[in-house]
Amino acid sequence: MLVALDGTVLMVAQPSLRRDLGASMTQVQWTSTAYLLAVASLLVVAGRLGDRYGHPRMLVVGLTGFAAASAGIALAPGVGWVVALRTVQGVFGALLQPATLALLSSAYPADRLGTPVAVRTGAIGVAAAAGPVLGGLLVAHLGWRAVFWLNVPVAFVVAVLTLAMRTPTHSRAGAQRLDLTGAALLATALAVLVHTLSGIPAHGWTTEPTWLGLAAVAGLAASLVLHERRTGHPIVPSPVARSVPVTASVALLLLTTGGMFGALFVSTFVFQDVLGLGPLASGLRGLPLTVLMVLGAPAAAVALRRYGPRRTAVLGTVLVVLGTAGLSRLGTAGSWAVTGVAFAVLGAGFAVVMVTATATVVGEAPSGYAGVIGGLKQTAMNVGPTLGIAVAAGLMLPGPSDAGHRVMSASATGPTLLVLAGLAALALLPAWLLPTRPVRAAPEAPAVEDPGVLPVGRPARSG
Repeated sequence: MLVALDGTVLMVAQPSLRRDLGASMTQVQWTSTAYLLAVASLLVVAGRLGDRYGHPRMLVVGLTGFAAASAGIALAPGVGWVVALRTVQGVFGALLQPATLALLSSAYPADRLGTPVAVRTGAIGVAAAAGPVLGGLLVAHLGWRAVFWLNVPVAFVVAVLTLAMRTPTHSRAGAQRLDLTGAALLATALAVLVHTLSGIPAHGWTTEPTWLGLAAVAGLAASLVLHERRTGHPIVPSPVARSVPVTASVALLLLTTGGMFGALFVSTFVFQDVLGLGPLASGLRGLPLTVLMVLGAPAAAVALRRYGPRRTAVLGTVLVVLGTAGLSRLGTAGSWAVTGVAFAVLGAGFAVVMVTATATVVGEAPSGYAGVIGGLKQTAMNVGPTLGIAVAAGLMLPGPSDAGHRVMSASATGPTLLVLAGLAALALLPAWLLPTRPVRAAPEAPAVEDPGVLPVGRPARSG
């Protein structure tokens, strides 16, 4: 929730930050891009570190570093410092995200993961909704720096609670040494991929920077695969790579987030640039998505226990596809009611997919590898939206205008949204590969107290 809140409030603060620091639009864009590159490239490596050294440690280190970087940004004298410290903030953000999922798998047995995952999903939805409002209030009354000061006490409280809890850990099958070469190849490949996709709205799919970037990603990926086959300690261990539920859940999240966030990118353009709505009015149009995401998460947990991951994931994916396709009516007569329903269906479907995929990927994690699996899941959640926006921008930016600048095409919004619905529909294949049975509790494994964690009260159940 802390990370989600930070991202949404920053969007509101960026115009004020640009004016105060005299920054260019490119520099302001890098306050987001630098963070995204650091997070996306290091999530799997961070999860691997958690499997080796303990997830409570990684969570505390991540929270502490995240808070320190936030305080540094709040004191930054120039935009260069902001960009550099946002990169540092992304590094520590990568450390804490896989740790939260891994700790859920330690605290709850597999057949009871649906409810805490639903709470986590609902909290993300609340943060997404509250971020623009809270950010607007802070910027209006205290300035953009207050947005970053907000992270400090929140991170401190969570770190103290983490230290005060006694968390059981299982024998660490994934505690082998970290392969630095594999980690560097993976991090570089992901960073280049995200950077290339992020540049497509400005350059398009057919330009030299895009093709060079994709070629570099392909070369790095090939080198990583060859290295992983030869090393004794691969960065993505073979039990994880061979797990069908894990790989299917990651692919499911990648494709559905791509479709949904691409649709949100298109709808924002239509609301503000075509229909002439302000930011607040645009946010209200999309409010049904957030409401149904929060309300749908607990319902998804119930469905997951009753019907199993496969049927629940297929249902959620179909709802995402229908919601995305329904948004193709944006800008037409009566769009208020039509798009409101479409946003509601999209939010409900995404909540179902999130709860199902997260509970499955954590519940089916091979023993000792919860961190690296959490890192893979969070990587999909970061790369998917970037892919969806790249697809949307590539279809809506057909060519340069008379002034030589690439322009958005309002007439392309409907076909673009249908293509994004097709992208989300591809997720039906990995959804169908998920287990049919409801998740059952795994046999109890010996729990080992994590040294350095203060024991308070009874330990949580291991599973």
